[in-house]
Amino acid sequence: MHPHSRRRFLKSAAAFAGAGFAPNLLLRGQDASAKQLRIACIGVGGQGLSDLVQIAVGNQIVAMCDVDRRMAELTRITAQGEVPGAIARFPQAKFFSDYREMFAQMADQIDVVSVTTPDHMHFPIAMEAMRRGKHVYVQKPLSNNLWETRVMARYAEKKGVFSVMGNQGATYDGTRVLREWIEAGLIGEVKEVHYWTNRPIWPQGKGLEFPAMPVPEQLNWDVWQGSCATERPYNEKIHPFAWRGFWDYGCGALGDIGCHSFNSAFWALDLKGDFVVEASKVSEFDDTLAPKRSTIVYQFPGKGGRTPVKVVWQDGVNDPNTDPEFLRPPGIPADLQLNAEFGQVFVGSEGVIFCNDAYCRQSPVLYPEALREKARTVERKYDRVKGGPHQELCRAILGQGPKPVSNFIDHAGPLTEMVLAGNLAVRLGKRIDWDFDRMQARGLPEATPLLKRVYRKGWEPDLS
Repeated sequence: MHPHSRRRFLKSAAAFAGAGFAPNLLLRGQDASAKQLRIACIGVGGQGLSDLVQIAVGNQIVAMCDVDRRMAELTRITAQGEVPGAIARFPQAKFFSDYREMFAQMADQIDVVSVTTPDHMHFPIAMEAMRRGKHVYVQKPLSNNLWETRVMARYAEKKGVFSVMGNQGATYDGTRVLREWIEAGLIGEVKEVHYWTNRPIWPQGKGLEFPAMPVPEQLNWDVWQGSCATERPYNEKIHPFAWRGFWDYGCGALGDIGCHSFNSAFWALDLKGDFVVEASKVSEFDDTLAPKRSTIVYQFPGKGGRTPVKVVWQDGVNDPNTDPEFLRPPGIPADLQLNAEFGQVFVGSEGVIFCNDAYCRQSPVLYPEALREKARTVERKYDRVKGGPHQELCRAILGQGPKPVSNFIDHAGPLTEMVLAGNLAVRLGKRIDWDFDRMQARGLPEATPLLKRVYRKGWEPDLS
């Protein structure tokens, strides 16, 4: 690689730093006391390295795959010193640049597959893993189109494998505290939930150009494009970072952060099912790229005697403390400094719950302050999770814990559909009345072509 090209790549990569067919619960030939699973990780640069390191705890990394060997070799410089890349860190693992070759050669040596790739490749890789009876960890969102998301959830159930999506908020203590407070009635009836983010922090929006560039020698650009029918020339901005803004590869700011943020309301308020969603404000976008900014409003019917809930999403927010277009949630102190990157507020009839991040990683905060004394007496109903979704999955496989909260069937699939329906409203510029059971937008036949991708020849899904 030319030195100048390598410097550009390193700069871009730094910005990112996001044939057995029967499922088995234990390593073949080992007893439960061994407690090790054989893991294959697909996508091991950036967020993939983080997932690799976390799922490796107590387990054996037997294989890794990345279409770009540079990402797998990349050493990162942090305040704590050098962080070696995946290949240096796990030298015993066999390396592949094509996941299909990995499965062909090593399927009978793998128990669990971790998938941390661009969104458009989650589906084909996870489906191949589940087809072979492997348990799966897949980064959020589950997919970048609705049909694939629904199929993945059904297929996990059909194959009887354990599954989890990598939305870490589903395992954080703060999410459990928030649900316990809501169920205890601390803030009364929840009427609204507000989320915001400064995403996108990558180039997206109408009219941007990504001219063709020479494909680096260590990058398999053909496999990177995978199932997408539209073949594009390589550009160093698309990979490894700006793919998020392409409808073909990612799903914009909402798809990038929505599964993290919405998780709290989805789980605490049981939002699975029908809803209405409309994009009330959208900056310019086109058939290729998502908008730079959007405001999207969901309306959910009341369940189990609860009041209906409005969910407001704002992305492209420059700084919620100074941005004149930002819709500040009601009920929080006027002088409260908000996180410029993310935030969430639950608005109830008696008060609000505030989380100053996307994940509810931090402990939520109650307003008015008088509610905080009452919170001390709220019963702890939900078990806390150690080790994030990675170890939550491993414990379930080994029979040492329940199935993950964000499993494909009950949680991750419907949550991802909620997110993607918001993008459907953006792209059509119309109100979406989402019929969950039929997986369709009522009265909008023009939405149907956007529910499922057109597949590149040779990449058609195998649902057997």
